[in-house]
Amino acid sequence: MIALIRYSLAVALHSQRYLPPLLLFTGLLGVLTVSGSGPLPPAYASSAGALFIASTWLTVALLGLDGPSQRAIVTVSAGRSWKVLAGSTTTVLLSCLPLLVLGLFFPLWVGAYQVRPVDLLLGAIAQLTCALTGTAIGLLCSRSVFRRPGYGLVAALTLVLTTLFTPGLPPVNHLFRRMADSSDSAALLAPAGGMLALSVVLLTLAGTVTHHLATRRD
Repeated sequence: MIALIRYSLAVALHSQRYLPPLLLFTGLLGVLTVSGSGPLPPAYASSAGALFIASTWLTVALLGLDGPSQRAIVTVSAGRSWKVLAGSTTTVLLSCLPLLVLGLFFPLWVGAYQVRPVDLLLGAIAQLTCALTGTAIGLLCSRSVFRRPGYGLVAALTLVLTTLFTPGLPPVNHLFRRMADSSDSAALLAPAGGMLALSVVLLTLAGTVTHHLATRRD
C-alpha cells in the first residue's frame, strides 16, 4: 500500500494536475475569507466549501492520470484492484491535508477573527468532512466509472452543486447552515462530528461502488 501511495504521489507531482485544484482553492479562500472579522464558524464554512470543490476536482484529476493499459499494469503489480483504488484515495486525502491546514490558518492571517481552540477544532472537522465528501463524489465521477471525461465532469458538477445548495442536505449543506447561523463552536461540535461520521460512510460507499463498476467495466 505504501508503495502504491508513493507511486500515486510521484505521478501526481510529475503531471502537475494538482495545480488547478490548488489554485482554485487558494482563490476561493482569498475571496471568501479576506478582511473578515467576528466569529470563526462562518469563515470556516467558507474554507470548508472551497476544500469540498477542490477535493472533488483533485480526485477526478488524480484518478484519471493512468490510462487503461497503465492501470492494468499497476493492478497486476499490486495484486488487487481494490488496493490501487485505496492507494489513490489515500493519496488524494494526503494531498488535502496541506489545504486543510491552509484553510485553518489563512483566515486568521488575513482577517480579524475571534480565535479559540474550539474554533480550530470545529474548522478542522468541517474541512475534513468536506474533503471526504468531495473525494467520494470524485471517485464516483472518475475515469474508473466514466469512460468519457466529459460525462464525468457533468456528473461531478451536478453532484457538487446539489450537495452544496440543496437546503438541509447532509453532510455539506446541513453543516454549512449550522455554522452560518451560530457563532458557538462548542455547541456545533456534536452535529459537526455527526456529519464527519456520515462523510466517512459516504466515502466508503463511494469506494465500494467505484470498485464494483470499475471491475465490471474492465
